Order: sequence, then C-alpha cells, then structure tokens
Amino acid sequence: MKSVLRTAAGGPEVLRLVERPVPEPGPGEVRVRVHLSGLNPTDWRSRRRALPPGMSEQVPHQDGAGVIDAVGPHVDSERVGQRVWIWEAAWERPWGTAQQYTLVPDRQAVFLPDHAPFALGAALGIPALTAHRALTVHDGGPACLAPGALRGATVLVAGGAGAVGNAAVQLARWAGARVVTTVSGPAKAALARAAGAHEVVNYRTQDPVAEVLAFAPEGVDIVVEVAPGANAALDLAVAAPGAVVAYYSGGEDEQLSVPVLSSLPANLRWQSVFIYTVPSAAKEQALTDVAAAVDAGALRVGEEAGLPLHRYPLERVADAHAALEQGVVGKVLLDVP
Repeated sequence: MKSVLRTAAGGPEVLRLVERPVPEPGPGEVRVRVHLSGLNPTDWRSRRRALPPGMSEQVPHQDGAGVIDAVGPHVDSERVGQRVWIWEAAWERPWGTAQQYTLVPDRQAVFLPDHAPFALGAALGIPALTAHRALTVHDGGPACLAPGALRGATVLVAGGAGAVGNAAVQLARWAGARVVTTVSGPAKAALARAAGAHEVVNYRTQDPVAEVLAFAPEGVDIVVEVAPGANAALDLAVAAPGAVVAYYSGGEDEQLSVPVLSSLPANLRWQSVFIYTVPSAAKEQALTDVAAAVDAGALRVGEEAGLPLHRYPLERVADAHAALEQGVVGKVLLDVP
C-alpha cells in the first residue's frame, strides 16, 4: 500500500511516500480503507517536533474517512463495509490517515451515514470535537448539544472562517444559539455567513466591541476563541456576567494577560481546550453529539457551507502541508488512491 512516513522533525520535505505491507488489525482494532485524509494545524506543528517517544517513524494526520474492510478480535464483524470518519488516528500512535489503509481502535472509527460525503467525514475529527468542547464548558450550560440545547445563549466565534470556527458556528446554530463571529475581510465574512452566523463583524474595518454589543447588548455567554492573547480585551469588553472564553489555539509565543480587578465582578472564566486530553466523558459526549449533527444534516462542508475544500493527491502531501502552514482558508484534504 502507499503510505506517507516521517522519520524526523522538519518542514514538509520530511514527508516521504513509500510502499508498505497492508497491516492486519489487532484486538479491538478496525482497518479502514482510507478515501480522504484530513489535515489540521496540529499536523504541521507536530511534524516540526520530534517523533513521540518509542517511535522511529510515523504516518501523519489525525482525521480521515473511509470504509472498514477488516476487524480484529473482539470487534463486531458487522462493522466490515461501514463508512466511517476517523479521529485522533495518530495521537501517540504510529498509524495516521495519510495512507491507503490505517488501523484505529474500534471507537475511533465512527459510523458515517450514506448521505454524508467522505469530505465531511474527513473534516470532522479535531475541528468538530474541539468546537463541541468549547460550546459545552459554560457554567450552567449544557454538557451536550442537541436542537434547543443552547436556546437563549449568545455565542461569539472568533475567526468564523476557520475550520474550528466553521464547526462552532454550525453546531451552535443547530443547538439554537444566536451566533456572532469576527473575521478579517469580506471573503471570510461571506464564508462565515454561509456557515450560518447571524452577525459577522470585520474587525479590521469595524469597531468589534461596538458591533458585538449592538448584536448582544447584554453580552455574549460563550466565546470560542482562536487567539486569546490578541483578543483578550475584546472578549472582556463583550462578555456577559458568568461568561466563558474557551480558547483552543494561539501563536507559539502568544501570552494571555487578563486585568484581574476589572474581570472579577463578572465571574468570567478562561478555559483552555486541547481536544486530545479532554475528560473521557466529555469526549464520548462530543462523539455522540457530532454524530447526531451529521445524521441530521446540520454539519456541512464546501464553500456553500463556509468551508472551501482544497484537495491534493497523496503524492503531493508536502504541498498540502505547505498550503495549510501558509494559512490557506478552508479545509485541506488528501485524496487517497
């Protein structure tokens, strides 16, 4: 089978396309014939770091979609032939999705209904699970998402044209929230509106505090934050009493500084979200709810859904990594032959 490997840290050039034997699933594992491999910023960032302890080589990429073609002991044989989406395939494991066949624990291959394209399946994983966690850490708010779960809540999504931002807008709308998002230009504003945001603020040409408060005079309840250091002042200015700022990303040297006395009266909370290590119960709930949203048609991909797709053949994996690292807007996918 064709497989992408890296044996060292570095730029896209460390990724090599090689031929390897098709692996056999072990106990509790399924083998997935991968159709699409999804890239995330954590993929290029981890590529620049040393391999996990005990590994001499690794296949990259956490997310993907395909069809189960074999199962190991202790796995229901009826899973063979199921369309699935994959999450955290390469987290502390050597088997990512950048190859024709990959192995994952049974629970990490989630049923994908026939009406959902593989492109959607490969775009779920990290973005959708991260967005779910950010939307369910509000004190007094729901621990799960479903229609009506966020009714009455107002959500601010920073960077609504990004992959996590797009998932957060769609999931928040599905759950009944009012959604406002910030973007850096007209093209991204169009994408955020396509995702379903009620209000879109261009922070470069508008006063974001004034615009957000015009939309939500009593403040926002949940902030899904991609740049906490840069946006701390905005988040403080628009947060409702008891709000949470759930941040999931930031620059390498980004620092978060919060004025203590001015933020105390509102009982604000700053919550980090690192999807790989969230509590297991929260992860299980996210999997259940995201699967339900997919089944309901509430999660979509493509430019018409605010998430343009950029597809590369497997042999151009280095180009795909370079595009993502350079900030291409949308979802980068690898077509696996």
